[in-house]
Amino acid sequence: MNTEILGIIAMFVITLVIGIFLGKYIANVYGYKKTFLDPVFHPVEKLIYKISGINPNRQMNWKQNIFAMLTINLVWFIIGFFILLNQSWLPLNPDGNPDMSPDLAFNTTISFLVNCNLQHYSGETGLSYLGQLYLMFLQFVTAATGMAAMAVLFKAFKEKTTTELGNFYDFFTKSVIRILVPISIVVAFILSANGSPMTFEGKDHITTLEGQKIEVSRGPVAAFVAIKHLGTNGGGFFGANSAHPLENPNYLTNMTEMVTQMIIPFALVFALGFYLKKRKLSWTIFTVMTIGFLALAIPNIINESNGNPLITQMGANSHLGAMEGKEIRFGSAASGYWSIATTVISTGSVNSMHDSTMPLSGMNELLAMMINCFYGGCGVGILNYFIFIILAVFISGLMVGRTPEFLGKKIEAKEMKIAMIVALFHPFLILVGTALTAYLPEFGAKTLNNPGFHGFSEMLYEFTSSSANNGSGFEGLGDNTPWWNISTGIVLLLSRFIPIIGPVAIAGLLAQKKYIPESSGTLKTDTATFGFMTLAVILLIAALSFFPALTLGPIAEQIQYFAK
Repeated sequence: MNTEILGIIAMFVITLVIGIFLGKYIANVYGYKKTFLDPVFHPVEKLIYKISGINPNRQMNWKQNIFAMLTINLVWFIIGFFILLNQSWLPLNPDGNPDMSPDLAFNTTISFLVNCNLQHYSGETGLSYLGQLYLMFLQFVTAATGMAAMAVLFKAFKEKTTTELGNFYDFFTKSVIRILVPISIVVAFILSANGSPMTFEGKDHITTLEGQKIEVSRGPVAAFVAIKHLGTNGGGFFGANSAHPLENPNYLTNMTEMVTQMIIPFALVFALGFYLKKRKLSWTIFTVMTIGFLALAIPNIINESNGNPLITQMGANSHLGAMEGKEIRFGSAASGYWSIATTVISTGSVNSMHDSTMPLSGMNELLAMMINCFYGGCGVGILNYFIFIILAVFISGLMVGRTPEFLGKKIEAKEMKIAMIVALFHPFLILVGTALTAYLPEFGAKTLNNPGFHGFSEMLYEFTSSSANNGSGFEGLGDNTPWWNISTGIVLLLSRFIPIIGPVAIAGLLAQKKYIPESSGTLKTDTATFGFMTLAVILLIAALSFFPALTLGPIAEQIQYFAK
């Protein structure tokens, strides 16, 4: 077990070191500073702009940036919906996989469009290679969408007073070409070298040692898995996701995928400091996020390493920990760490079955998505955390009798209203969706694999995962039904774009205001005190919003364990 803990520490340290250097590079990319890769990428960008007719030098205000984002996402949705509805007769379908039903195609297209990758289908049987390739394309562009929106926010606070907040298309293109593609190539090479398939041939026919003939699905797996993690997307090429031996063959690939899914969320926090020349602020934000992350990850590692107490009472305890639903090649500790990393940063990939984790581990996985701002996804993690900064600044200003200010801009009623709407919309979607499903047994109870408290947790988890743009699930749930496909599809759309539009709107409004230089009475936002205040606001809102629901699910299930 000690070697497993050392592996976890190594993963975090490697991620942090890479994240700092990558953060500086990203800040230079968005700040139009010279980088060592300019000779490679600049001609590619020029070609893209020439073909598309985009003028990267045209400055947009916040409304124009948002309009550009929504328009291009609508186009991607229409194309994806058509492909999934007609994949049976379209090319690249060697295994003859059928068309998706309209409600499943609706859910799947939206899910990949919004960086969630909530999969109500099994990848190897539900999609053609063309479908998989288009979803892989969406994994690139949806990650770049969040990063471009974040770059607009960076731009808003770099200038003292402005309405010119960069160009969404330019930020988007740079995110794909200069950041996502090159790193994905490196990761895909590592995965392919360790056994992940990279082919367009159909199923392989294998004879086992027992003489049994079986068919093994394969495809362009290495490339798909690389961007699914780098872009904090999480959708599996196979139904078992990264618990599948062809997606995640060994401990080296497990470490690679773990580091890959965390490096951009880490890097973007540091990019903020490099871009605004406020590195102390970025370290304050990173520290708060890390405290929250460790407060969830450490208990999960302990819970899963200690094993199931009911099995221990039967005299069948294992030194390997709670191994139900886990892979022996990773172990319980590394799986516990992954379960929080993937829910904190909204990747949603799994290397073990979350439905089989201990009740309190399941609660922490839910909390990670309910809080939804400790590191977070590509770009949107910073946007979500920004909302809590606004709330913390406002509350702190009231407490000390100062007009609330952030980075030299006064926060007034309009910004506070937007921040509160965004902060409360997330729990609203989760709790209303869960309540409706629990109230309607034909939609809820009949689709559950487990009764009682755990069954409630399955429903709560599905809407939490959807609203947090995560995509993982308590997979005892039979979620491929019109109700689940349509209801979560609506939640996915609203929970993706409102938390992007809100922070960008606030940043745009603040950018227009007169800059106020720091004075002796300015509330500093890069101190440990303010960091603690922000953490307190985050935890208070989460507790008030979700404690009753968690009590009905994982907490009640844990109490039931000890009652037996």
